Amino acid sequence: MRIAWIGKKSPFCGNVTYSREITNALLDKEHQVSFLHFAQEESEPDNWPNLREVSLPFIYKSQVYTIPTFKATKVLTDSLREIKPDVVHASLTLSPLDFFLPEICEELRLPLVATFHTPFAGKGAKLVSGTQLLAYQLYAPFLVNYDRVIVFSQIQRELLAGMGVREENIAVIPNGVDPVKYSPGFSQVKAEFKAERLFVYQGRIAPEKNVEALLRAWKQSAMGPGTKLLIVGDGPLKSSLEQFYGSEYGIIWLGFVADEDRRIEILRGADVFVLPSLVEGLSLSLLEGMSCGLACLATDVGADGEVLEKGAGIVINTKTARSQLRTLLPVLQDHPELTTLLGQKARVRVLDRYTLSKNITLLEELYKEVLAQRPLPLRYFSPKL
Repeated sequence: MRIAWIGKKSPFCGNVTYSREITNALLDKEHQVSFLHFAQEESEPDNWPNLREVSLPFIYKSQVYTIPTFKATKVLTDSLREIKPDVVHASLTLSPLDFFLPEICEELRLPLVATFHTPFAGKGAKLVSGTQLLAYQLYAPFLVNYDRVIVFSQIQRELLAGMGVREENIAVIPNGVDPVKYSPGFSQVKAEFKAERLFVYQGRIAPEKNVEALLRAWKQSAMGPGTKLLIVGDGPLKSSLEQFYGSEYGIIWLGFVADEDRRIEILRGADVFVLPSLVEGLSLSLLEGMSCGLACLATDVGADGEVLEKGAGIVINTKTARSQLRTLLPVLQDHPELTTLLGQKARVRVLDRYTLSKNITLLEELYKEVLAQRPLPLRYFSPKL
């Protein structure tokens, strides 16, 4: 199958990892994949697939959103006309281009699939951030014009359906990880940081990730001298938080770690993965930690609570996250048999529900379903048509 993938290659975030892993897996299944993304002069990201790329011009891009140039629409349209894909798959990047895609693909007679990553608060809760609510309200009328919209959980499906997106056009395909690559294994990380017990947070250092709640709870818990907390990631709050929560409290700031093998080494060496977010989609970092056999503790936001339900991890409430963490962190420190058991259950959950191979199988079935319901793609028509 010929697939035109529109997504992000940088700066690093969950959307970038999603695009890299899915396109790599599609290539392994012998599909032809072209990758269209907003490019700039930058070093090649880690483990990026070897495929045809198209650079889309932009004015500004960040981990959160992208502003394309006016020329980007023409470059995209001309590229799709040349590639003649069977299907276009947009891993939505919070860009104005997302809203023009249905019109472009309709003109070119191309089926259009979207993955909608925008995080949300979770079960029975209002969207915490006005920005997130605005994103859902803004996108819903346009998602109606996509052939299929992929989300990560039934909760998110119901949320979009309530905003007018046809429920039959919303497919639930959870994120997946490679359990061979992300697996328990030998690591020197504990020895490197002189730690007996090791906790890790991996993600953006931003308000929606609620990292300060973890840091305050850690400081108030007076964790033992042999217990360390690794903060892996970068973001707007890093500099302000780092100066108040440093090595004197057993907190080590590693910044953004680009090397995937190094990130896996860190996870394999840790005992507990903590994710105190206020909003999420379905955290790939959480799935990676689970797949490496870590005991996982996360808030009940997005699909994260669903991932850890029924004993696969510990789920806490966003409203009382700091107080719950203050209680739980020492317990997880002092009871290695508990973290070992939770880590085993976390890995079993990933193997049962959240493998990359399962994700790709469902994605291939969705592509076939969409193609069966649409006229033949552009490449099957003569140039005169």
